[in-house]
Amino acid sequence: MNPNENQQLDNAGDSQGLAKDTAVRKRPKPGERRVQILQALAEMLEHPQGDRVTTAALAAKIQVSEAALYRHFASKAQMFDGLIGFIEQSIFGLINQIVAREEDGRAQIQGIVLMLLGFAEKNSGMTRVLLGDALFQEDARLHERINQVLERVEASLKQSFRIMQTQKNLSLTPDDIPYRSALVMAYVIGRWHRFARSGFKKSPLDGAPNSLNILLAV
Repeated sequence: MNPNENQQLDNAGDSQGLAKDTAVRKRPKPGERRVQILQALAEMLEHPQGDRVTTAALAAKIQVSEAALYRHFASKAQMFDGLIGFIEQSIFGLINQIVAREEDGRAQIQGIVLMLLGFAEKNSGMTRVLLGDALFQEDARLHERINQVLERVEASLKQSFRIMQTQKNLSLTPDDIPYRSALVMAYVIGRWHRFARSGFKKSPLDGAPNSLNILLAV
């Protein structure tokens, strides 16, 4: 490059300095692009009859190259891992709040169930992940991980049933507790399936309080 070309670049830099600064400021902050990618993936999963999500479609949605996606996630499986991590953190953070707030075991179970149904209604794409539907043909490890999340939720329900038993709010033996918690968990998953089958039109919360009264009947 000759001196004249250097001078021209310097002059252009002076006249376009503000534009460059503006462009720099518009770049996502560290971690923002990862969040953007996960949000876009969740939005694409909100279409229950849609095609399997590909990295090409995901990249097109947020107007970046597939290579840009892989700078933030090593694979699509890692993207789903990120979604499952969000689900896990959100659900168990809320369960901890419910348990800390409610001393009554019955109130804990009611709160946990209504929270799980409400979470699905507000995050329909996440519902497909919870059900494993969105993980079809994906890494088998993802199915194992979401199963572990659901098992942890059921364990939380068991603990609340134990509290109910000690408070004499439910006539059951310790041997009955696993069956009761499994029944409540099956109800939750069934409502998620109904919500997904309806194209996310039938609220999973419809009639939930009455259903809980039956499930928690003495």
